[in-house]
Amino acid sequence: MGSRPAIEQRFRLNRTGLFVVWALVSALLVSWSVRSAGERALADVMQKAGETLAVQTETLSGVLDKYRLLPPLLSRQSSIRALFVRDAEGNAQTLAARRVAEEIAGMSAALDVAFLFPDGEVLAYARGGFVTSGEGLEDLIETARQGRLGRAALSLGGDARTYAFSSGVRRDGKFAGAVIVYVDFYRVEAAWALSARRIFVTDSDETVFLANDPAWRLKQMQTLREGGDFLINGRFEPRIDLTRRLPLLGWDLHVLADPSPVASARLSAASIATLSCLLAGILALIVLRRSEAAIVRARTDRATALRLERLVRDRTRALSVTNRSLSHEVEVRREAEERLRKTQAELVQTAKLAALGQMSAALSHEFNQPLAAIRSYADNATRFLERGATDQVSGNLARINGLVDRMAELSRTLLSFSRKPGASIGPVPLATIVDEAMLLARPRARAAGVAIQVDPGIAGLTVKGGRIRLGQVFVNLVNNAIDALSQTSNGLVEISARQEGDWVIATVMDNGPGIETGELSRIFDPFFTTKGVGEGIGIGLSIVDNIIRDFDGSIRAEKRSGGGACFTICLHAVAEPGKAVSPASEPAGLDQMV
Repeated sequence: MGSRPAIEQRFRLNRTGLFVVWALVSALLVSWSVRSAGERALADVMQKAGETLAVQTETLSGVLDKYRLLPPLLSRQSSIRALFVRDAEGNAQTLAARRVAEEIAGMSAALDVAFLFPDGEVLAYARGGFVTSGEGLEDLIETARQGRLGRAALSLGGDARTYAFSSGVRRDGKFAGAVIVYVDFYRVEAAWALSARRIFVTDSDETVFLANDPAWRLKQMQTLREGGDFLINGRFEPRIDLTRRLPLLGWDLHVLADPSPVASARLSAASIATLSCLLAGILALIVLRRSEAAIVRARTDRATALRLERLVRDRTRALSVTNRSLSHEVEVRREAEERLRKTQAELVQTAKLAALGQMSAALSHEFNQPLAAIRSYADNATRFLERGATDQVSGNLARINGLVDRMAELSRTLLSFSRKPGASIGPVPLATIVDEAMLLARPRARAAGVAIQVDPGIAGLTVKGGRIRLGQVFVNLVNNAIDALSQTSNGLVEISARQEGDWVIATVMDNGPGIETGELSRIFDPFFTTKGVGEGIGIGLSIVDNIIRDFDGSIRAEKRSGGGACFTICLHAVAEPGKAVSPASEPAGLDQMV
């Protein structure tokens, strides 16, 4: 590969040759770039200025052509010729002619329209101005008398300028007067004012007649131009003058183009070319230096490659171990999540069983009372049979059947409430749900001395939900109210419902101590309770909130103004109720177990 000094000597020679070649190529490239950019910029400036000149030529010609044709057309109309007739006393139709002149001037946007008799007497005009000054009237009338189209560029000094066209009016072959139309150049110059380039018109005397710079108007070109420079904003600056002749008017239309983009393009091209050459030279030098460094480093590359291979192998082994650890952690988390779901379901069922436990004493009384009555009615029936009083036996047996039906209904409701509910959701009658819930809650309420009042308006309302789970909602809310009223007298729980549009609004209210304001935001949180130790675990209202959310509804708690708590439940109303969810849709075997 050679020694290091020999390699350095060879690259020094290469760098010297590279510099000489770079200098020659750079000089040629910069020169060509400057010339090419200047030519392109000049062509672009000339093209844009030429386009402006062509457009403004057509604009000016179009405006003048419109008004050039107007006098001949007017002079041929019978209504216009009729205006040039005097009455027997020699009076002219001044008012009618004035009205016609104003209408024509308004519709054509002309500066003025005038009617004149052959002797120069003014019949009428729309605005006055040039007509009252008498500027150019004799020549315009005389040209019209000769049957030709009269034309004249007129100026009253200041900014008052116009171009007038005239045409003769003839009656019975005789010259009766002239129609003169004065052109308004305001719109033309206003359109020119939007252009960044200087646009102006000069007449045969080299006087600027129209211009988008007010300071140039009616000035001689010799005061505005010095060689190739023009007076711009108080000083002479170089401009490119593009001119187009308007032969019918005897005017020249000029557009001045700013040549500064050409100089800027040349400077930019020189700068870009120089920087490009410098960058190319630097890149070439960098390439050479890197080649030299690459040769020097070639001897150490193999050792570096071996070291990297060893490092990659170690890192791969570590990543494999980490991946296995992560996979195990994901599996553990998935199993924990599944256990959490099962625990939550069991917690809901435990809450239901806890509610049943709270009601067990009252329910026991609710069963024992009918059983005692049944025993009494059966003993009496036996005595009646011994006496032959069969009519009274039948009455006792009917009462026994009623008590048995009541115990069966209570047992069926109790079993339905205690079982795990299905996931079915459909239309259910709200009155049936509340009645079943009250079968479970009333015995405990009577034992606690609490009255439960259900609004009859609940009948006929059907909501979307699940029968057992919705019953659990009302049981939990009423049990909470009973607990709150246990230390009060004349306790009352009120249940009502109404339909508002697509929603059924159900309320469960009590006249107890109510809920503290600071506790309203936490009342539905799991394990939050205001009861004493051992009296509750704080999951009842959390379960209620989750059940209502499953039905796409909502529940909120409020403190009543008169004292007590109010829970408001919003459920979807079923406008056309279908078949309500029946016990047959709950877990199989429910009726058979009653």
